[in-house]
Amino acid sequence: MKRRTFAALAISSALALSLLSPGAMAQAPAKTLRMVAHADLKIIDPTFTTAYISRNFGYMVYDTLFSQDTKGKPLPQMVEKYSESADHKQWTFTLRPGLKFSDGSAVTSADAIASLQRWASRDSMGGAMVAKGVEWKVVNPSTFTMTLAQPFGMVLEAISKPSGYPAFVLPERLAKLPTTSPITESLGSGPFIFKRDEWVPGNKAVFVRNPNYLPRTEAPDGLAGSKASKFDRVEWLYLPDANSAVAALQRGEVDYIELLPPDYITPLRANKDIKVGSGGSYQAFLMVNHLHPPFNNVKARQAFQAAVSQEKFLAAMGFPADMRVKYCHTFFICGSPNDTAAGSEAWAKPDLAKAKALLAESGYKGEKVVVLTPTDITYHNASALMVGQTLRSIGMNVDAQSMDWASVSARRVKRDAPSAGGWNVFVTVGGEFDVNSPISNAFLAPACGSSMPGWPCDKQLDELRTAWLQSANPAERKQRLDAFQARAFEVVPYINAGQYSAAYAARTNIKGLDKLWGGIPLVWMLDK
Repeated sequence: MKRRTFAALAISSALALSLLSPGAMAQAPAKTLRMVAHADLKIIDPTFTTAYISRNFGYMVYDTLFSQDTKGKPLPQMVEKYSESADHKQWTFTLRPGLKFSDGSAVTSADAIASLQRWASRDSMGGAMVAKGVEWKVVNPSTFTMTLAQPFGMVLEAISKPSGYPAFVLPERLAKLPTTSPITESLGSGPFIFKRDEWVPGNKAVFVRNPNYLPRTEAPDGLAGSKASKFDRVEWLYLPDANSAVAALQRGEVDYIELLPPDYITPLRANKDIKVGSGGSYQAFLMVNHLHPPFNNVKARQAFQAAVSQEKFLAAMGFPADMRVKYCHTFFICGSPNDTAAGSEAWAKPDLAKAKALLAESGYKGEKVVVLTPTDITYHNASALMVGQTLRSIGMNVDAQSMDWASVSARRVKRDAPSAGGWNVFVTVGGEFDVNSPISNAFLAPACGSSMPGWPCDKQLDELRTAWLQSANPAERKQRLDAFQARAFEVVPYINAGQYSAAYAARTNIKGLDKLWGGIPLVWMLDK
């Protein structure tokens, strides 16, 4: 405890010195936003990883051809005009005039095409477009075409997707680099420039206004519209000790904590100088290993699903009652356009008798169930402990193995048997953009044979996903969505442990917080 207290004081003192020293103050621009980021920035290539911190970096530095507004509607961003052929196979896009990268070079059709090709090689929706025989062609420096061998009903939704792998536009020379390792240079046409010379991994990342950014004239709405910032400088501070971060916020040394740990929500709500708000919808996932007993048997997976109480899981994770959904009946996001209750009726209430009967049908023989239990993220730890309690309640032999989150992340990719260093269950969460459709949901989108940890495989589910993607008619797409979810409840690729709202905390002098959307820190919405 003494070591932790000393570490917290050291971090706080270092922060105070960095913010308040005369040299730092003399060099500071007139308007700076200091934000405690949810994670340390390590990879500055948002086309290489789905890590949210790298995605957020992408939105600071890069721009996209289309972006979604708060209603999820794709709107032109870097594109000035576009057209679609009557057979839905040919699209033509023209870039807005005057677009430049931060070094002053013009953004061209070749840059857009190379970026789309890089994106399509990584992203699930991009891969689905490639499967439809997509080809891109330069018409002139500002216009390009996209031709499909078969119609794809979600072209604009795909290239405007907010998370996972957003289709950021990079210079052609960067976009054509191999995707086997992350790009280490950042050059975009977005609202900010990354100050590499001030980057201190494990401590701070700095961004300054991009003088070559050309904003749209429309007001900002979600990720669409103008991204012109009211700040000259934005500092991302990494303070892994929550006590230090909250203390810095209370003293006014930082303006905004992007992701507030659940334990601090209620206390900070009572502070008149602090505003606590919703940082987007999330779902808690219970991931099961389909390769090894007992969860290679669908009856065992159904038994686990029947025993889960979403209300108990979210309460254990520490989120207040007003920030959690009592029961979310969908694999997508409750309250979103893809909200559906199809197939959920039989699982709406935890039923231990049903769970025990299903487990007996599975032929479970008392094998140890290895639950990876992270120790350094409080809500993940609570969720994993609830997994153990739930499985024991139906008669399973639980082996809870404690480790830090980095070790969980490394171990969950192992296909070995649980007794040989593998696993049976791990917990994680997904933000709304990475949950809300059969193709954007990180754990529902992969087909049989994918490398996604858990390795679920159901050919019928794959066929239903493809049918949903091919549908251009809204009514038909809804029917196919219902059929997809109903099948998911039958085969249980993973278990939804509940939906909650993440929380941010900010000083009350920060304006525009009500415009934040989807858990992405849209700093161009803010002012102080």
